[in-house]
Amino acid sequence: MNKPIVAIVGRPNVGKSTFFNKITGTKISIVKDHPGVTRDRIYCDAEWCGYKFTLVDTGGIELKSQDEMWMHIKKQAELAIDAADVIIFMTSAKDGVTSADAEVAERLRKSRKPVVLVVNKLDNYRREELFDFYALGLGEPIGVSSEQSKGFGDCLEEVCKNFPKNDEDEAESEVIKIAVVGKPNAGKSSLVNKILGYDRTIVSDISGTTRDAIDTPFTLDDQKYVLIDTAGIRKKKAVEEDIEYYSVIRALGSVRRADVSLIVVDSEVGLTEQDVKIAGYVHEQGKPSVIVMNKWDVIEKDTNTINEFRKKLDNDLAFMDYYKSAFISAKTGQRIEKTLVAAKEALENSKKRITTGTLNEVIGDAVRMNEPPSKKGRRLKIYYSVQDGVCPPTFVIFVNNAELVHFSYKRYLENVIRKTFDFSGTPIRIFFKEKNDNQ
Repeated sequence: MNKPIVAIVGRPNVGKSTFFNKITGTKISIVKDHPGVTRDRIYCDAEWCGYKFTLVDTGGIELKSQDEMWMHIKKQAELAIDAADVIIFMTSAKDGVTSADAEVAERLRKSRKPVVLVVNKLDNYRREELFDFYALGLGEPIGVSSEQSKGFGDCLEEVCKNFPKNDEDEAESEVIKIAVVGKPNAGKSSLVNKILGYDRTIVSDISGTTRDAIDTPFTLDDQKYVLIDTAGIRKKKAVEEDIEYYSVIRALGSVRRADVSLIVVDSEVGLTEQDVKIAGYVHEQGKPSVIVMNKWDVIEKDTNTINEFRKKLDNDLAFMDYYKSAFISAKTGQRIEKTLVAAKEALENSKKRITTGTLNEVIGDAVRMNEPPSKKGRRLKIYYSVQDGVCPPTFVIFVNNAELVHFSYKRYLENVIRKTFDFSGTPIRIFFKEKNDNQ
């Protein structure tokens, strides 16, 4: 069955993100004593007493604010409410019942969803501190302390009582996790929204709009995916605010936990030094990827334009000449479908295995075509090769002396392997291991 969705909502600074992190056992949601830190919906799977569910953290709801960012945050929270099976409405014992709480409570009553009223920051539990919260008309309030992890059992027990009843568990098929990375304002969130078909993440010209790595599951043609929208990765010297620093760290972490990355580049600006560094990071992590040239709709074109762009990519991404590319427009939807197709192909190539016999035939032919180098009168001998792993494809070549392997010959063998087998979109690793030569 699909896991129930539990959304945490409430006004700003009542401790939603701290609660989220404690329940999920992660530090996915940024915790900071500053309004508006959590801007989008943050998803993470959780479990309590055998109940599995997806917990959603949301930005604080300011229903009456006309500020553009707060209106975006409100929209995201309302989408979470609409998608949720159960809602945790979080308030604060330190602030008491506020007019903003009453407004949110009214909105939740209209949703007709099960609501669990939680009073946070009750560090020194006193039952009488909960009495005022009955006025919200959402049933019995449950006191918790997110900082001290108190009261979670009572809260989660009430949440799980409201889960939809399902008798059969659905076998989970393999899920492809795709990280969407790039510089700020390259169009990452617009691409995610276009793939999903709705405004999943905040899209705005305001720099730094996406601050958390946001996981969104979806299914297409019976294949399950998780899209991970990340914060824009700027140069280190440009990252001054500590919140943004943590956002960048999490964006890089998203690459490590993803199966494949979409590296989004602003075609208007062209491939920059920072874009190359981001691609280099993905390459170093051994992850398959696709270079997504976004905003292709605004580029003035002639018959040679795309070739000129590809030459630029070939030159600047010489270290990952295996790259796949897609020229798209997240705004118009032009060739959007090619991004998922290319990502899936790159991932499949990263899982490809070559039989030992076939691999040794190819390496043997390569050695006969181009004899290994010698050093100080001693020549490199290649005995045999095996594929040692996948994701990325990893090959071990047994030789008489690994010190005799010149970088250029290693590169030659990699090119031979790539020309023979389709490893486009994924890095490969080649290691040389010494085998005793008794001759």
